[in-house]
Formats: sequence, structure tokens, C-alpha cells
Amino acid sequence: MRVADFHYDLPDTSIAQSAIEPRHDSRLLDSRDMSDHRFLDLADLLEPEDLLVVNNTRVRRARLVGRRVDTGGKVELLLLDRRNDGWWDSLARPSRRLRPGIVLDFDGLSATVETIPDGGMVAVSLDSDDEEAVIGSTGSIPLPPYFTGTLPDADRYQTIFAREPGSAAAPTAGLHFTDEVLARLDERGVNMTTVDLHVSLDTFRPMSVDDIEDHEMHTEWCSVPVESVARIADTRGAGAKVMAVGTTVVRTLESMADGRGGVRSGSHRTDVFIRPGYEFKVVDALITNFHMPSSTLLVLLAAFMGPGWRELYEIALARGYRFLSFGDAMYVERSHL
Repeated sequence: MRVADFHYDLPDTSIAQSAIEPRHDSRLLDSRDMSDHRFLDLADLLEPEDLLVVNNTRVRRARLVGRRVDTGGKVELLLLDRRNDGWWDSLARPSRRLRPGIVLDFDGLSATVETIPDGGMVAVSLDSDDEEAVIGSTGSIPLPPYFTGTLPDADRYQTIFAREPGSAAAPTAGLHFTDEVLARLDERGVNMTTVDLHVSLDTFRPMSVDDIEDHEMHTEWCSVPVESVARIADTRGAGAKVMAVGTTVVRTLESMADGRGGVRSGSHRTDVFIRPGYEFKVVDALITNFHMPSSTLLVLLAAFMGPGWRELYEIALARGYRFLSFGDAMYVERSHL
């Protein structure tokens, strides 16, 4: 399979450049009959005892803008993951002239370039005894590069489930949920539980190869609590559906599958790359946004629902659905072809 097989034409006018308020007024396309809904009405599409699994990660204030100490030149870092050796894997801009040993200053937070792996990546060490606190006070929320609008509040790029900071981007399918949506789900008898995946390079890095088999997935940290294992087991016992809110939840659950329709508890770093031909072990249905052309997220969707993804996207574009992070959503059930 070639990356070009997952391309479609996405007009700039279809990319959402504002965040709808209230959040649940976003649109929801049901792929089963191509019917249009408001996200507020999600409960009407589900059945009692179904289980929604959400990602409760919080977006870190991971965007640092500062200067090189040696030249005074402007530099920007996007902190991705803290490594076991204490260094931070980061994306740097510009990265071409950075070398190990160069010191960067971000309004009092000092960072030293340690290694230059490849492709704009650098590893840096931070001169702080309380890194998360300093990042939180120095950095800013990293919004997607294709979003040129403004947000009235940076927390609009956080889901209502967000807990501990750990991600460089939001699990955007969760952005549609409000207390009103949760109340309707509860009235319907739909259950909920959480996992945690730290959204990082795997989720938003474009594929730069011709054949998707040649795309290298980096790793992202994920965790499944004991409570969620029990919830999924109860759902299986009731004959109901396990529904992932977002592709990050799909990757988490599938990478922690126990081989019996359930999942294991614990945490690890996953590099699972879900593409057509993959046999899903846990997830029955998916709520997700509309993804970038030729992205690993779109490849995952194609694996989940089959070739019908292309008709779904064509209908969504024709009906004026809003795409990408602050756009609308779809409900999809797994293809059993």
C-alpha cells in the first residue's frame, strides 16, 4: 500500500479555523446511514451498556520560544517526551545550525542541546529541578500548525477529561464532550472509562515515504488502569460495544489487548502502526474527527472501516463538515470484511 492511496483533496476552506461554542454544537456524521447529527445527540446513536473509552491526557505547555545564548538567534522548541536519561526529545525550529553543547534560553529556563537525531529532532536537557512546573509557567499550548485562528482561552484545546500533563497535542475527538453530553449518556445507560496516551510525534508526524510499510512509528507512552480492564470485561459480558473516543484510544487498547477481547492493565510505550489488514482485538466502534490526507490517522481509519472511508470523506466535504482538530466528528463501526 502506498501513501498516495490515502490522499484526498482537502480545501483550505474545509479546515476549521475556530472552535465552536458550545462544544457539543459540532456536527456528527453517522457512517452507518450517513445521517447528520449534533454531537449533543451522541447518546441517541448508542445503546445501554455500551462503553465509551476516553483519553484523559492533558496537553502540556510544551511550546518554548527563546534565543540561542551564543548568537541571540530566535529558536523554538516543541517538547515531546522526557526520556529515561532525563533529556527531552523535541522538535526544533530552526534546527539546521543547532549542535550539541549549544545553550538555549527561554525567558530564564535554560536548555542545552545534547544530541541531534534527525529530521528536526533534538534532545535537550533542562536546567531545572522542577521541570513540569517551569514548563507550565514558561511555555505555551502548542496549537496545530494548520490552525491560523485564535482561541479565547487556551483551555479550549483541552478536553473536559484532561488530568495530568503529558501530551504535545490534544486527543481531539474528546474536545466535543460537555457536561450536557455526559448527562445524556448517563441517562441512556452508556458507561465510560479512561486510558492515558501521551500524544506525541507518532500522532501528528506526516508520512514522508512512498510505501506505508516503510513508515517508522516512534513510541508513545500509554496506560490502562485496572478499573478500565474491569469495565471492558463487563461490557464484553453484556454483549455491548467497546467504543474508542479517538485514534489514540484505539492504539492504546489494541496495544494492550489480552487476546480474549479484553485488555491488560499497566503502562508501556507503544509503536503499533494500525493499517489495512490489521485484525482488531478490542475496539468495536470509533468516534473521531476528520483527519489530514495521507496521515497515519487516516490509515488507521481505513483499517477500521474499510474502503468506505473515502465515500464518507467525500460526503462530509460535500455537506460542509469542518475538518481537523477543531472540526466535526464521525461515528464509525468496525468493518468485519
